Amino acid sequence: MLTVAQGAEYLSAGKVIAYPTEAVFGLGCDPASEPAVRRILHMKQRSADAGLILVADCWERFAPFVQRVDPVQLDRALATWPGPVTWLFPRANSVPDWLAGTHPTIALRVSAHAICRALCARFGSAIVSTSANPHGAPPASSARQVTSYFADAIDGIVEGALGQQQKPSEIRDLQSGRVIRAA
Repeated sequence: MLTVAQGAEYLSAGKVIAYPTEAVFGLGCDPASEPAVRRILHMKQRSADAGLILVADCWERFAPFVQRVDPVQLDRALATWPGPVTWLFPRANSVPDWLAGTHPTIALRVSAHAICRALCARFGSAIVSTSANPHGAPPASSARQVTSYFADAIDGIVEGALGQQQKPSEIRDLQSGRVIRAA
């Protein structure tokens, strides 16, 4: 088991970790590390076309990943953060397809989970956040389940308890406000 500081070191080294979030354990890595992102996609048996969520401890960490947005739309997202709502923002031109998939948007969430927030703060950036499970399997709700799913494929697991949410985050489109995935 890793501390938050060790988890941040692993992220900086291009490793893949699991960590507790509001509802389930997440798999994470540095979103700038193509090899690490591709490892997560392989571990989850997920197509790169689908894209991944980025999580952070504050809005400012998302600056490299988004285009300029309407202030009213931004206020709509900020009013739900920190919390279990993921918003689809127009992605910056520099965001690669292996991170955002085939979408013109990138999925972003400011977490309310203390360990997740501390991990992002210590790392100094947003991190990839996707449920820790192979495609079609239930998301991991314990470190033991993460290990049973991924064994030696995971580089480390940050110690900590899950939050009180029962389901993964809701996903909403920033421009329309439409709910894409209900909580």
